[in-house]
Amino acid sequence: MQLWLIPTIYAALSIAGGFVVPRLESRFLAISLHLSTSSAQAYLSAVASGMMALTGIVFSIAFVLVQFNAIVYSPRLVVWFARDRLLFHSLGMFVATFMYSLATLAWVDRADAPSVPLLSAAIVAAMLMASVLMLSRLVERLNNLQITRVLQILGDKGREVIISTYQAAPWLTSGETIQAQQPSRGTVLTVKRNGNPRSVTSIDIAGLVGYARRIDGVVTLDCAVGDTLLQDTTILHAHGKVALVSEEQWNACIHLGDQRTFEQDPKYALRLLVDIAIKALSPAINDPTTAVQAIDQIEDLLRRLAKCDLETCSAHDQEGVLRVIYRMPTWEDYLALAFDEIRQFGSTSIQVMRRLRSALLELADCIGSERAVIVRAYLSHLDSSIERSGFDLQDRAAARIEDRQGLGLSHRHEDGKVDRSALMESAGRAAS
Repeated sequence: MQLWLIPTIYAALSIAGGFVVPRLESRFLAISLHLSTSSAQAYLSAVASGMMALTGIVFSIAFVLVQFNAIVYSPRLVVWFARDRLLFHSLGMFVATFMYSLATLAWVDRADAPSVPLLSAAIVAAMLMASVLMLSRLVERLNNLQITRVLQILGDKGREVIISTYQAAPWLTSGETIQAQQPSRGTVLTVKRNGNPRSVTSIDIAGLVGYARRIDGVVTLDCAVGDTLLQDTTILHAHGKVALVSEEQWNACIHLGDQRTFEQDPKYALRLLVDIAIKALSPAINDPTTAVQAIDQIEDLLRRLAKCDLETCSAHDQEGVLRVIYRMPTWEDYLALAFDEIRQFGSTSIQVMRRLRSALLELADCIGSERAVIVRAYLSHLDSSIERSGFDLQDRAAARIEDRQGLGLSHRHEDGKVDRSALMESAGRAAS
């Protein structure tokens, strides 16, 4: 549902209630509130005027905070915060309370109705209480704009999408298990984008499998979730009896939007975390501690991705026949996305270098297999970057000490001491 419909529904219901409830009350529930007319009018007028003033103040503060924090963190977070459903429900409740209070005020001291309608006044009081609760929830939600909460929320989103993308989809099958039984290729249909640039938000793999089965062929996707499709960008190639499925039906399986979303896209959570980290490392902000906190979430996501079958790139029908071949990121893609830009922009921060070394070392230890070899090669690249940096000999030695906190808790040997002299000698030999 479009978010703008939420306050619209609240407003429409309050208008309808304002017309219907007082009339039903005057006809079937002729009970008057034992309150003077002037007091009732003052009460309803105060609620109505106060709600509109409160709406303006609260949402002005909320959107200023959202814009400020989104600029500090990442511009891609603006829409994410602004599209919070609680904002729209709060706006709807505030407007509904205002409008229903006005409608009730119009029925006070009417000639054909009791002086003060009891039920309508009680409804106004209940809506006022609901508005206060909404305000409390809204203020609590603004607490999520703290950097720790933002990073935690992004990490949670990333963990959810990893599960849904790699573990919860029944059609996923590793590329190594493709059966020899494959349909004949037949005629080839190339589907291209026709329209303005849009981002691929999700792909209906199950729908593509169904259509591929109908044409008794194979579909090869040329785009991936997160790609931006331009005019004449190739979307897919269909092989088989392509006349049985139209281009519109193929296009309907590729869901497009104005921007990327978390759905089916583990890269997007990493992208946002990296954006926050490198913006914190910019000279205008100069906050390496935030970058270290972002690396905490990034390392956790990489550990979970390392346990997934990242070679998954095909989908089969119920008979096990290959139907769809699509593109997915490799382990190298995830590793580069997670660390390349942080390594580049954090090359002048000892704190960031130490945290990166800690992340890579522990990642290599916990995953094993061929992916650990890639991680250790990346660690060597990081060490080379430290040696080529502008650090002096002692700073290079310090930067090569892995530290989960960046600066605060160095990696210790069994004797409880850090062998700093050995590190300095190693750094000196590398420099020479």
